[in-house]
This record gives sequence, C-alpha cells and structure tokens, in this order.
Amino acid sequence: MDSARIENISDHSGKTVTLKGWLYNKRGSKSLNFLVLRDGTGLIQCVVNQADVDESSWEAAEACSQESSISVTGLVSADERQTSGFEIQVTGMTLIGNSEDYPITPKEHGVDFLMNHRHLWLRSQRQWAIMRVRNRVIMAIHEFFQERGFLQMDAPILTGTAVEGTSTLFEMDYFDTKAYLTQSGQLHGEAMAMAFGKIYTFGPTFRAEKSKTRRHLTEFWMIEPEMAFYDLDMNMDLAEAMLQSIVRSALEKCQTELKILGRDLRPLENVGKAFPRISYDEAVALLHSDETTKMFDDKLAAIADEKIALSAEREDDQKRKGQAKKGEKRRIDAREIQIQRRLSEIEEELRNFPQWKESAASFEWGTDFGGSDETVITWHFDGPIIVHRFPHGFKAFYMKRDPDDDRLALGMDVLAPEGYGEIVGGGERATDLAFLQEQVRAHNLPEEAFTWYFDLRRYGSVPHSGFGLGLERTVSWICGLHHLREAIPFARTMDRLYP
Repeated sequence: MDSARIENISDHSGKTVTLKGWLYNKRGSKSLNFLVLRDGTGLIQCVVNQADVDESSWEAAEACSQESSISVTGLVSADERQTSGFEIQVTGMTLIGNSEDYPITPKEHGVDFLMNHRHLWLRSQRQWAIMRVRNRVIMAIHEFFQERGFLQMDAPILTGTAVEGTSTLFEMDYFDTKAYLTQSGQLHGEAMAMAFGKIYTFGPTFRAEKSKTRRHLTEFWMIEPEMAFYDLDMNMDLAEAMLQSIVRSALEKCQTELKILGRDLRPLENVGKAFPRISYDEAVALLHSDETTKMFDDKLAAIADEKIALSAEREDDQKRKGQAKKGEKRRIDAREIQIQRRLSEIEEELRNFPQWKESAASFEWGTDFGGSDETVITWHFDGPIIVHRFPHGFKAFYMKRDPDDDRLALGMDVLAPEGYGEIVGGGERATDLAFLQEQVRAHNLPEEAFTWYFDLRRYGSVPHSGFGLGLERTVSWICGLHHLREAIPFARTMDRLYP
C-alpha cells in the first residue's frame, strides 16, 4: 500500500493509498458519506460507502466533524468533476482526533473574528492558497538571486541606529543602552556588499507607524539586495528582472492556488513586458493631466453601473433561493458572499474617489506620493512602472544626488498596478563621505552611531545601489488581496499582537 499526499495523488491513480489529514467538509445520506480531506497540500473527496467498509470505519465517518483529524485508506479513482481530478473510494478509516464545535464555518465571518482565530483561519482553503503563493514567491526570490551569484547575508534585527527616520522606531532597553528593532537591513547590507560584491538580505523589519490602512503592518519581511559597482539604471534593470521572474514562477507553479483565489491573471501576464520608466516630474504631470480627470469620471460611472448590476443579481438570487435545491442554495450563498464583498469595495471607492481626484489635481511638486496618488499614476499603464529621480527632501539621508539636478535624489520606486502601489523602493547610494556626514547632521541623527557606516566611504568606496522588496505587498498583489493582513501567517498591526 502506498502512502501519499494529495498534491501527488495523480502518481497513485488506480492504487490503494492511505491519506492522513483533517476533515474540511462533509455531506452525506443514509448509506454514503462524502468527506473532503485536507492534508496541507490540497483537498480531495473521499467517498465512504457503508457497504464497502467495516463497522468501525463507518462509525468514524459518521462521527467525524469539521477539522477532526482522520486517516483514510482507499482506491484512487480519476474523476474530472473534482478539483484534484481524483477521489478516494474508501475501504477503511480511523478517527484520530475529534473536533467539537469548530468556530469557523462556511458562513461569512467578520474580519476581527477571523483575525482572533487566525491560528485556525489558516486552515481554510483561501488562506491555504495565499500561504502557498507566499512560499512560491520566497523560493522564486532565492532562486533569482542565487542563480545570479548573489550571496544571502543576514542583517541584525537589533540595531543602534535609525535607517528610515526616527519617528517609526521601536525602542527597547538593551542592557545599559538603547536599541531598536531594525527598519531595514540596508546599511549593514552595504557593508556586506563591499566585502562580497553582490548580496541580499531576507528578514523581518519593523515600523512603528500609527497607521491602520490596508497597506501597513508593523512587522513585515523585506528582501534587500545591495550591489557594488551598480548605478541607478542597473538597479532598475535588476528590480524589473526580479519581479518578472517572481510573477512568472507564480503563474507557472501556483495555477491551482490562483484559481482558488479567483485571481484575474491578465494583469500578472502583463508583467512580462518591459516596465515603463517615468521621472517624478512626469508622474506629477500625469496627476495633473486632463486624461486623469477623465479617468476618474469614467471609473465612477463604471462602478456605479456595477453596483446596480450586482444589487439586481443579488435580489434575483434571493428570489430563486426559496425554490432552489440544496446544491444551488450553496452556490447562491457563496455568490452572496462574493457580491457583498465587492459591494463593500465599491462603497469604499465611491467614498474615496472624490478625495483622490482632489489630491491628484492639487498635488504639489516636492511632496511624496500618497497611496492614492500611486494608484492614479498606474491607471495610465497596464502593468508595473518605475518612477525615478525624486526630490531629495523626502528621501533617505544616504541617497545620492542627481549630478544633473541637485534638487533630485537618484531613487526609484516600482509601483504595482490595480491599486497595490509601491512594492520596491531603492536607489543609488551616496559615496561622498563629507556629504553623508552633513546629511546625518541635517537629519538630526547621532554621528557617533554611524562611524562604522562612514568607514565604508573611507576605505575603497565604490558606486553602489540597492533596493527593498516588501514581501507582503508583493504577495498581496500577486494574489489580488485587499489587505496585507492575509499575506503573512500572523499579522502584527497597531491593535493586534494576538494570536
């Protein structure tokens, strides 16, 4: 008898296998039970016919409830109607651990309830799909850099300095001095790049931002390559190639997961094309353009029409529900959840768009783009774009100035389409020691804490660049998620440390 996992079930077609996992769903009749088993790699239907199993197996099939742990033995049979393409004709089963009154049911739950039960919510099919995509993205990142001769290096989590400004630091007592949870591995990454040429760090970073938007977490994961002898253009080339590689890998190896999530694949398929590159000045001009004004008007009209159509569909479904059979009722209930979710998003868009329109029209040169501004800029393109050469006033102290315009820093951001905004931020690093020292003083940072960083400019300084990729923002974009909290196993936000 073969032991198997659901993800490899096609290798066992026509054979008897044993599967161990948890009961995801169950329906039955007088002498039949249809058990949907999950084992962490997928879902499969197991058919338990009372006539084909012994008494103890039938009792186990009758007794098991949602999320009970079970062991099932049976014949693997092809069935094109099933998601996996197969089902199990059960010959024996065992109830390993019962599950009573499992709190998460197929009905719609509120976000707070689900987040409070995150340790259980992770078992649901949607969360399973998201975490599998996250794993694929992580593996694709490592493959991309390792194949190009980068060395993975680990930056410290405890630091004595700010990297991205002092207002978002998590401070703690470190014996007899102050320490902070790192905002970025970049500064230490620069030191490692001077030793090894091309490196990347991959680890948790922390920002004490008092923000409750869907784009913010207080703890998130960053991938930060640093490259000696790279200028801004080379940096942009690398970021583009990396994102193309990540998305291509997800499209190739996460088809099932993206289908479960209902992801429209067309925006992801556009990532294979070269990313348009526009300057900050050009981006500001887009915000002020007549074309942007027309886009707002067209989008408002389109979502108003969509709201009417969805409301009519829901009303029609509810009329039919009373006469529908059980299977059709389940479909109507599932569609009701989808419609309600989309209607909530539409209401949010109807509230936000007038404010966004005003923000775009009144945007002033020299200020940083907000999330809505990034979204509006990407409306003009059908895939990710790169914005470069920003006013230095809102960029980090270590950013190199544009030799052709001292008002500008040699920075770049990659903006994802569909409202996901910045997923990559970086640029060319300043190499002039006196300039860096002056910038540290201008940002009211303690010079003594940066002595080691200044040494990188004293001893063999070279042109170098790097960037940071936000893992959760990237996963959210690829999966089409509304909020970052679903893109990480256990989200940490202003009001959440549990579970």
